[in-house]
Amino acid sequence: MNTLNRADSTTRSYRRHLLAAIALAALAGGPVVHAQTAGQAYPSRPIRLVVGFPPGGSSDATARLLGAALSTRLGQPVIVDNKPGANTVIAAQYVKSQPADGYTLLAAQSSFVISPSLQKLNYNIATDFTSVALLGVIPLVMVTPNELPAKSVSDLFAMAKAQPGKLSYASYGAGSAGHIASEQILVRAGIDMVHVPYKGSGPAIVDVMGNQVAMMLATVTASMGVAKEGKVRAIAVTSAKRVAALPAVPTLAESGLPNYELVEWEAIQAPAGTPKDVVETLNKAFRDVVSSPEVREKLANLGIEADASKSAAEVGTFMQKERDKFARIVQDRGIKVQ
Repeated sequence: MNTLNRADSTTRSYRRHLLAAIALAALAGGPVVHAQTAGQAYPSRPIRLVVGFPPGGSSDATARLLGAALSTRLGQPVIVDNKPGANTVIAAQYVKSQPADGYTLLAAQSSFVISPSLQKLNYNIATDFTSVALLGVIPLVMVTPNELPAKSVSDLFAMAKAQPGKLSYASYGAGSAGHIASEQILVRAGIDMVHVPYKGSGPAIVDVMGNQVAMMLATVTASMGVAKEGKVRAIAVTSAKRVAALPAVPTLAESGLPNYELVEWEAIQAPAGTPKDVVETLNKAFRDVVSSPEVREKLANLGIEADASKSAAEVGTFMQKERDKFARIVQDRGIKVQ
C-alpha cells in the first residue's frame, strides 16, 4: 500500500472512531441534558398573569404594576393576559385548564369567591385552584350625593327608617362585593333600600353625583378622586381601620355598626396541583414585592392597602372564610344574578 492509500485509510479509520465516540457521547449525554432541563430552577421562562377585566381598570393596573416588579424579582418576563367576561369567570375557567406548573396564574378578586354562590360553575374554587398570595385589600367607601340632607351614616339610616323602601342605593354590578356589602349593612341597620345595579363603577358614581340614588359603596379606587374633589360626600369606609387615602372618613364600626368589616381584595391563584415549592417561591416573591415601599406607595395610589402578611396556606384559609361569609349573605338576602 502506498503512502497516499495508507493516509486515506488512516483518515477513514479516524472518522469511524470519531463518529462512534460522538454517538456514545450522545447516548451517554442525552439523559444528563434532559435531567438538567427538567431540573431547572423555577421560573425558567415567562409567566402569564391572567386578569378577568379589560385593560385600563384598577385590577389590570394592579396586575401590571405587580407583574413588572415580579419580573425584576424572578428574572423572567411576567405577561399580563386580559380575559374579561362573566364577572371574571372566563379568566378563572381558562387558568383552571392550564398546566399546573406555575407559569399561568390568576389575578383573583372578591368575585372569585362570590361567583360560586350566585351561579353554577364548571370549576370548584376549593379543589381546582391553589392559593398563592394575598396582595392587598380594597376598602369600600360609602358615598352619598352632596344634595342629600344626610351628612353621616346615622343621618342616612334615620332617613331610610323614616322612608322604608323609598331610598335607593347603587352598586357596580349585581352580585358584586359592593352589592353584597350593602345588603349586609341594610340587615345590620334594620333598614330597607332599593338596589339599582350598574355596569361598572363609572356610571353608578355619575348617578350618585347627580342625586339619582341616595348611596353607593364604591371602591376607594373609584371614589377617592370625586370625594376629594367634593363631587360626592364620603361618609364611611367598610374596613376595620380608617383608610390612608381618606383619613378623615370614619369606619362603619365607628359610625354605629360595631365590628363591621367587609372589603374587596386582590390575590393570586394557580391551578390545583402546582408543585408546593413553586407555590412557595411565588408566595415569597409576591410578599417581597408587596413589602417594597415603592410598590406599597403605588398600590396606595390605586386605593389598595398592601398586605404581605400571609403564607400560601394562610391565604387558602382566608379564601375559604371569605367564600363562607359571602355565601351566608347571598343566601340570607336571597341575592340572585339574572
